[in-house]
Amino acid sequence: MKDNALNTAKKWAKNTYFDQEDRDLIEQMIQQKNEEVLIESFGSNLEFGTGGMRSILGLGTNRINKYNIRKATQALALTALKHNPNQKVAAISYDCRNKSFEFAKEAASVFAANGFKVYIYDELTPTPMLSYAIRELGASTGAMITASHNPKEYNGYKAYWNDGAQLTPPYDNEVIKNFNHIQEFESIKTINFNSALEKGQISWIGKEIKDKFYNQILEKSLNLDMCKEHAHKLKVVYTSLHGTGLHACVDISKKMGFKNFETVKEQENFDSSFSTIESTPNPEDPIALKQAVKQMLDNNADIAYGTDPDCDRLGVVINNNSKAHFLNGNQIAILMIEYLFSQSKEKGVLPLNPLVLKSIVTSNLQKVIVESFGGTVVDTLTGFKWMSQKLKNFEDTNSDYNFMYASEESFGYMPYHFVRDKDAVASIALMNELCLFYKLKNKNLIEALDDIYEKYGFAKESLIANTYTGLSGKEKINNIMEYFRSNSQNMIGTQKVIRFRDFKSLIEYDFLEKTEKKIDMVSSNVLGFTLESGDVLFLRPSGTEPKIKFYTLVSCKEGSLTQKKELAQQKIDTIETFIHKIIKDL
Repeated sequence: MKDNALNTAKKWAKNTYFDQEDRDLIEQMIQQKNEEVLIESFGSNLEFGTGGMRSILGLGTNRINKYNIRKATQALALTALKHNPNQKVAAISYDCRNKSFEFAKEAASVFAANGFKVYIYDELTPTPMLSYAIRELGASTGAMITASHNPKEYNGYKAYWNDGAQLTPPYDNEVIKNFNHIQEFESIKTINFNSALEKGQISWIGKEIKDKFYNQILEKSLNLDMCKEHAHKLKVVYTSLHGTGLHACVDISKKMGFKNFETVKEQENFDSSFSTIESTPNPEDPIALKQAVKQMLDNNADIAYGTDPDCDRLGVVINNNSKAHFLNGNQIAILMIEYLFSQSKEKGVLPLNPLVLKSIVTSNLQKVIVESFGGTVVDTLTGFKWMSQKLKNFEDTNSDYNFMYASEESFGYMPYHFVRDKDAVASIALMNELCLFYKLKNKNLIEALDDIYEKYGFAKESLIANTYTGLSGKEKINNIMEYFRSNSQNMIGTQKVIRFRDFKSLIEYDFLEKTEKKIDMVSSNVLGFTLESGDVLFLRPSGTEPKIKFYTLVSCKEGSLTQKKELAQQKIDTIETFIHKIIKDL
């Protein structure tokens, strides 16, 4: 690998396609003889995955740079031209990360050179607003330049199809094939951005599309009059974590009447180094929301929000008697679902056959709630592209289902169908509304959750996410997956495994009935263990980060709510102790 990396680096250093400044830097890398840097940068090709690509910024075949952005866009353009030759329109957005705007312009230039009419946002804009623009503008494809909540060293590329969702089969595999087929960068079509702008091949997306997006959210509100009249009674703190959510989340909240909507001033600026954040810019991480929480408690606000750099994830913290209580993604989704269904029913607008979509690793309490209203919950693999694909399939076949909501436990929610990806802008609007709704009943969201648990039963979920970087890390993750796959009939903690699902081979094994059956999903490297108590454990390597995730989902039906909470935690502790021991022993 060392020799291959060195040879590839030398080819880049000599190739006049690449900018002279970049070639000089590559030559410096070669002269420094740092084998690790050369191998990581040039030892392999950046993988264009099923939804795009994400990596550390830098020069080389395995790094995010303008050359690989061009390559990805050419691959996407060729696929779109093949399947939608009469729909040559593309939309682009970008976040606050280093070089995101530059990369967005590179992508626009490649689309334009391939004959597309290109629309690009006139400022950094949330991912859900790209999904909306694709649908609103009739685009056949689109790209979002972002690395989501990854560390500051990263950037990436999310690829979208004409339904506003990230790529799914067969289109994802065709783009991957096209990407891998491009051997010579010189074969990529491109045009000068400013020249294409002057000729009208590229146009800016401005206020008109943004206002349409906001108006769609407002039209979906179940209690907009309540908000207009009483919104001043709710005090909110919000941080965009230096990202794209700032304008959108503030604007939609104020349009609903929430004027008492404070931002964390130190985190308003679009900062690619995320200089005020002690961890990664991820609202799942309590450390990332540290400043918002402090401001919430100092100012006695009711609630604090945080969104990640591309504003598709939302974190929520409750001021519970002057103490910060962090809601997890499952709890946020449960609050949203119960509110949407109960209020829709009360107002007589709950449709027949309401449909909720969720990932397999998301709380099954959703099913209990939704079915109590006569609705259906359908599981998919993790990722909103699979939920969006399922929704599109239902629409295309004129299904009787009426979409109500979609979510996954990793702080992603899709409250409305006009966006086909997780949407923190619409989610903040919904959280504002339901938080005010409960406040007017003299309840905070912790008390609201307990009401839900008392009514529908208690469930608790836990996540272990271990990071293993580099090539050795990839091997470690593979070893862990293969151990659990090969020992599927072993005890998990103190419980027997009664059912094992291997989503890679798409086989479900029932150890009690001694039967097996096919799983009706796309193959994915995920393992699921159902235990004798009905509790579930899932293992899944992250598709976007060097992580392996263990999801534990437990439920308790006996005893008081306090007893159920204690027992659930004991069950989780037992399972997670077992997991940590196995990983240590491997």
